[in-house]
Amino acid sequence: MNILELVLTPALILCIISLPFIAFLGKRKSPKKARNAIIANLCSFFAVLALAVIFPIGGFVSAETAEATAQAVNNNAGLAYIAAALAVGLGSIGCGIAVASGAPAAIGAVAEEPKSFGKSLIFVALGEGVALYGFIIAFMIIGKV
Repeated sequence: MNILELVLTPALILCIISLPFIAFLGKRKSPKKARNAIIANLCSFFAVLALAVIFPIGGFVSAETAEATAQAVNNNAGLAYIAAALAVGLGSIGCGIAVASGAPAAIGAVAEEPKSFGKSLIFVALGEGVALYGFIIAFMIIGKV
């Protein structure tokens, strides 16, 4: 595969999936229509993905990669990589949610009383620690592969 295909394909998929969000943010659709468009878009994406897995287009897999793939499937290394990606991704999302609610409150508390800086810094750091825990778990999972 060409490096251009490896970069453009995910970018194209991301653009196609995000089109209903852009239409909703541009106030061109009501929330119900936007929700239906997102659901239809995700269903069509996963349908195309399933068809691509069921009916692969030939010429992309050689004998060496087929043997390597069979070996990776046998020892479940693929599932370990998915688990590591989920640990980092979900940990980062959780960190973003925690910092998004904790940091503004901490800034407001410091603005009212500067002595509360240390306490507010601890709350923000605890939220950021969630991402670090996910990152450490991902390294532990990959280390076992």
